[in-house]
Amino acid sequence: MSKLTSLANRRQFLTLMGLSAAAVGCGTALGSGGSDKGRTKTVRYQGWAGTVTLPELAEDLGYLQDVKLKWVGNTISGPQDIQSAATGQIDVGGAFNGAVVKLASRNAKIKAVISYYGVDARAYNGYYVLDDSPIRSARGLVGKKVGMNTLGAHAEAMLDIYLKRQGLSQADIGKVEPLALPPVNTEESLRQKQIEVAVLGGVLRDRALATGGIRPLFTDYRLLGAFSAGTYVMTDRFLEQNPDTARTFVTAVARAIEWARVRPREEVIARMTEIVEKRGRNEDTAPLKYWQSFGVAETAGRVTDKELQLWIDWLGDRGDIPKGQVTASKLYTNEFNAYRPSSGSPSGAATSSSQSGS
Repeated sequence: MSKLTSLANRRQFLTLMGLSAAAVGCGTALGSGGSDKGRTKTVRYQGWAGTVTLPELAEDLGYLQDVKLKWVGNTISGPQDIQSAATGQIDVGGAFNGAVVKLASRNAKIKAVISYYGVDARAYNGYYVLDDSPIRSARGLVGKKVGMNTLGAHAEAMLDIYLKRQGLSQADIGKVEPLALPPVNTEESLRQKQIEVAVLGGVLRDRALATGGIRPLFTDYRLLGAFSAGTYVMTDRFLEQNPDTARTFVTAVARAIEWARVRPREEVIARMTEIVEKRGRNEDTAPLKYWQSFGVAETAGRVTDKELQLWIDWLGDRGDIPKGQVTASKLYTNEFNAYRPSSGSPSGAATSSSQSGS
């Protein structure tokens, strides 16, 4: 178990729901190494087992130039990842935008700098029922259990929006029971009828569909169309002390997004498989063959007001944050994203075929 994961387990009280303003408001991120002024050419981050993150892809493609990534362990969740960034344990963390909004509402001195995942026709979460289920509409979910990876995040938000758009009263919505389950167990729980609906995405969705016997009630893509759903964040202090490093990092991630968008899917999968094999962490590469898309909606992952306003409104309606407390435009910056779609090669980026992966 990594040092960060162990620390996260010892600090269960520092969940997104109750992260203290004192802990995140102090701006403790100093960067790792560098000069006495805190400047650094190293970006500390957490990964995901068996997965290639966009920064890791960008590094392999040569886009990070003289900036180095330092892997400090794997994260246990998006909220934990951005908490670690806010408290200075790492330099960049990523999470669902609702988690970013909530953390900012606790006076965390952070900025979203680039979108890194989202929803599109290939990358989406489906809300699946058994083929013989009587559930055919939102009304059928009243009194039923919906299994999802975690509560208070993307999956629950999509469920709430769906129920409201289908005209259910708040009282009836309260009778629908979201239930947190380990993702690897969600399909089995559905088939054993321990839950009535399973939220499945990515590899787990594709495997379940290949097995058969389930059908979608709705998907987040059908509900809202294509949209970016999560962002990488850095602390204000890191951005102020290390603007050049931040610009190189963010622009590299932007280039990796566009590289993956235009390359054949098989080429992207092959590249990510090589990355996992080279890092030697005894990880299973088989799930990578199910990769479809990062789902980032905007060119180069640029962040927009609408992507954050959706969650500001949702959290305000739930009473999780005071209405009017958070302003979308203050939560992010595109200042460090130097990607230019007209050229495809931002100023100062690696351009040779050996470095760029082109």
